[in-house]
Amino acid sequence: MKKILFSLLGVALGVAQCLACTSIIVGKEASADGSVMCTYNIDSWGACHKMYRYEAGKHPAGTMRKIYDRDTRVYHGQIPEAPETYLVTGNINEWQVAISETTFEGRDELIDNKGIIDYGSLMDLGLQRARTAREAIAVMTSLAEEYGFCSSGESFTVCDPDEAWLLEMSGCGPGSKSVVWMAVRVPDNAVLAHANQSRIRRVDLTDTANVMISPNCISFARKRGYFRGKDSEFSFCDAYNPLAFGGRRLSDSRVWAIYRHLTGGMDRYLPYIEGKQPMSQVEPLPLWIVPNKKLTVGDVIECLRDHFEGTPLAMDDDPGAGLYDSPFRPQPLRYDDGGKTLFNERPVATPHTAFTWVAQLRGFMPREVGGVIWWGNDDSGMVAYTPVYCNATRVPHCYNVPEADAFHFSDQSAFWVCNWVSNMVYPRWSLLYPELKQVRDSLQASYFARQPELERQALQLLKTDRDSAIAMLTHYGDEVGRQMVDRWRDMAWHMIVKYNDGVIRQEQNGRYKRNSSGFRPILTKPGMTPRARRRIHKSTGSRFEVP
Repeated sequence: MKKILFSLLGVALGVAQCLACTSIIVGKEASADGSVMCTYNIDSWGACHKMYRYEAGKHPAGTMRKIYDRDTRVYHGQIPEAPETYLVTGNINEWQVAISETTFEGRDELIDNKGIIDYGSLMDLGLQRARTAREAIAVMTSLAEEYGFCSSGESFTVCDPDEAWLLEMSGCGPGSKSVVWMAVRVPDNAVLAHANQSRIRRVDLTDTANVMISPNCISFARKRGYFRGKDSEFSFCDAYNPLAFGGRRLSDSRVWAIYRHLTGGMDRYLPYIEGKQPMSQVEPLPLWIVPNKKLTVGDVIECLRDHFEGTPLAMDDDPGAGLYDSPFRPQPLRYDDGGKTLFNERPVATPHTAFTWVAQLRGFMPREVGGVIWWGNDDSGMVAYTPVYCNATRVPHCYNVPEADAFHFSDQSAFWVCNWVSNMVYPRWSLLYPELKQVRDSLQASYFARQPELERQALQLLKTDRDSAIAMLTHYGDEVGRQMVDRWRDMAWHMIVKYNDGVIRQEQNGRYKRNSSGFRPILTKPGMTPRARRRIHKSTGSRFEVP
């Protein structure tokens, strides 16, 4: 997704207002079950993204594919359709290939606004035309090279059940219809995250089994004056997305937060993350880390729910936290006061997420069962992810309600029902979030607990009746999606009553307590949090002290 450049007054470096996405990549030896996993938080204000769906098909020679921009829906042009395309549900295809992205703005002069293919279309084309991650990289890079890439710089996650890759790409300027790119394979025992800042720095270019690079990548950087060293010293990041304050504090800070969940010793990178010392005086984040334990889907989801809790970047104890210790701040990320430009921290979990997912890719299972995309609409910190299998015959209804869009609410739509609850929780975080968390975690645990038996049955049925096995998994995706939305809708109605007017109606055994006549509820008046009281007292002195 696009982000807007801005500069902090008094800081010489350019600052990127990183408003977009976050992605995590987990190698198969770093996961608890031997799966490759990857994620996507697509952070997009006002966008009501439904779960994408492209049916498999065979296309006669001469068939053309129209390209519409993912973000704007503007028509860019057309390209020849592939003879055969594969089923795609969300961001996973029937062969367990999954692709996500995060945008880095890169160099403005390299955007090819006459190119045909945008970043979203490029992901869709890769998924529709590839059976492996390497095939997807070949498809994506060749199409961008032939037809032009009209987005700004992109970091793509490209995974299959055996390999996980980071592919970074930039255009070569207006009308060039050319790109530069580099791809690095994530080690099987490692985890890599990226978040709106190019991550590929200096790598071993002779390791052709694990590193791919476009023929023009280094020579073009030399031509434009972005790089002058030896080929072995080349850094894609330094050439095409040089680090500035925003790339460190607002982008790589999310990578740092994710890595903190998975390994120790990350505080050594705080000077880099804080973004105030020159790069020559700090140690950059590693491209990947080896986690201190094997990761489950649940572990990865927990990384996506991070708000910098317990770190120097936490936002729950300054005046902006309000009366209920909120970890969020209103947008935009920058604001002006007294001739100074200030910024808000940018955590992984954020209110403007349109959808979020974790793909679980398992080569040790038949693909009909092995490929799962755990999906949620809305803030990754607030939703219970539900499973959708990669060969499902349809998208769960709650993720594709026809009448629901960015302008029309539906109480059947996961996007709108989840946003309904979240937007009640945000202003009264310390009061309402614990209740949401209890519901969220209970549902999530139940889905994880049901998965082994469901898949055992599906694998058994698959031996004799593939269609019935897929139908069973499809029905299950519908069932749990509907269950989640029903439970969220109930929670919305419950919160309206229980927390009305800033007080709390007391409950016992699932019923509200009443006064002796039964006419009025018995209430608790929680007031503000202790930290909020302290902040107010400190800022107002004796003004509100009772004499």
